[in-house]
Amino acid sequence: MNAEVRSVKTAAEIGFADLFAAARESLPGGDKIEAVRRDAFDRFAAQGLPHSRTEAWRYTDLRRLLRDAKPLAPRSDAAARSVAREAGAVFAGLGLRRLLIVDGAFAPELSDLAGLEPGVVVRATVEALGADEMVLPLDMAGGDPVAALNTALAADGVMITVAPGVVVERPIHLVFVTTGGTPAATFTRSRLELGSGAVLTLVETHEGPDQSDYQVNVALQVDVGDRARLDHVKITGEGAAALHISTLEASTGAGASYRDFGFTIGGAVVRNQLFVKLAGEGAIADVYQGSLLAGRQHADTTLVVDHVAAGSQSREVFKAVVDDEARAVFQGRITVQPGAQQTDARMMARALLLSDEAVANCKPELEIFADDVQCGHGTTTGALDDQLKFYLMARGIPEKEAEALLIQAFVGEVIDAVARDDLREALTQVMLNWLKERD
Repeated sequence: MNAEVRSVKTAAEIGFADLFAAARESLPGGDKIEAVRRDAFDRFAAQGLPHSRTEAWRYTDLRRLLRDAKPLAPRSDAAARSVAREAGAVFAGLGLRRLLIVDGAFAPELSDLAGLEPGVVVRATVEALGADEMVLPLDMAGGDPVAALNTALAADGVMITVAPGVVVERPIHLVFVTTGGTPAATFTRSRLELGSGAVLTLVETHEGPDQSDYQVNVALQVDVGDRARLDHVKITGEGAAALHISTLEASTGAGASYRDFGFTIGGAVVRNQLFVKLAGEGAIADVYQGSLLAGRQHADTTLVVDHVAAGSQSREVFKAVVDDEARAVFQGRITVQPGAQQTDARMMARALLLSDEAVANCKPELEIFADDVQCGHGTTTGALDDQLKFYLMARGIPEKEAEALLIQAFVGEVIDAVARDDLREALTQVMLNWLKERD
C-alpha cells in the first residue's frame, strides 16, 4: 500500500491563504486582473514558501525564517504621512524628484509631481489596475512563489513612462517607507518604460521603523528601449526587524545600457532577486551589488543575467562586508542563449568576514549555449589583510580606523560604479555611517 505524502502548511502559508481570501474582493482590477491574481496565488499555494531544498533559495530557507503572515497595512493617516515626509534623507539636498509610496500606497500629495519634463508620465499602479491594464505578470521570475505572491496581492505602486528621445535631467527617487509601529505587510508593483534613446537615473530607497517586524514584498519591472540608458540605484535600509523581498525584472533593447547598483544595509532578512534580459543586439548591463551586514542580519542577492541577442556585454560585481553573526548570500547565473554569439560576460563575488561567526555563501554559475563567447566568473572570501592592517597601524593609525580604511577600500569598487558624483558621495556617506556604528 502506498501512503500519500502531504506537505504540512506552515502558519505563514496558512496566513497568506487567509489574507488572500479576505482581500481578493477589495483588490483593484476587473475580471482579467482577478483571474491573473487567482492563478498566481494558486501557484504560490501549490509550492508554498521556498526552503533549503529549493535550489534558487538553498541558502535562504524562507519557510523557516518567515514565521507568520502579517495583515495588510492600512491606509496611512496624517501622523504616518508626517513621518513619511522625512523619509529618504540619505539623498536630501540633491534635487531628486521624490515619489513617495507610503505603507504600500502611492501618495501623490506628498510627491514632487510639479513641472514634469515633457514626455514623462507618472501614474499610480492602482489606476492602471482599475482600468484592467495587464501590468501584473512577472515573466522572467518564472515559477518563483514569492514573485507569484506579489502578483496575487499587489495593490499599488508607481508607473513611469519616458517617451522616446527624452533625456530626464532630474533623477527620479522612489521613496518606499513603512510608518506603522504595528506589524503589517505591503505588496507593491511598479513599472518603468524607457522609450528608445531616452535617458534616466532612477533612485529607490526602502526604510521603516526598527521596532516593528513588518514585511515588504516589492516588485519593479523595467523596459529599456533601443539605445536608451538607465542608471538604477537602490538602497535597502529597512528597520532592524523587517523582512524585505524584492523582485526586479529588466529587459534591454538593441544598443541599450542598463546599470544597476544595489546597497543592502538594513533589514533582518533581505532577499533581492534580479532578472536581467539582454534582448537586443549590442546591449550592455552592469550590475553592482554591495552589502554591509552586522548582528544577525541575513541578506541574499540572487541574480540571473540572460544574454539573448548577439554582441551583448555584462559585468556583475558583488561585495559583502559581514560582521558578528550575520550571513551574506550571493547566487549569480549568467546564461548565454544559442543566438547570443560574441557575448562578453564577467562575474565576480567577494566577501569580507570581520568575525569568526560571520558567514558568506557565494555561488556564481555559467550556462553557455553558444561557442563564440568570452565568459568568466570567480569568488573569494576572507578576512581583513593583517599585513595591510599592520602597515597602517605602524604609521600611527589606530586599529579601528585602519580597519575602517580597509573596509572602505574594499566596498569602494562597487560605489565607484555609480555614474553621478552626488549619488556616489551620498552612498559613501552611508558606508561611513555604518562604519561609525560598528565602532
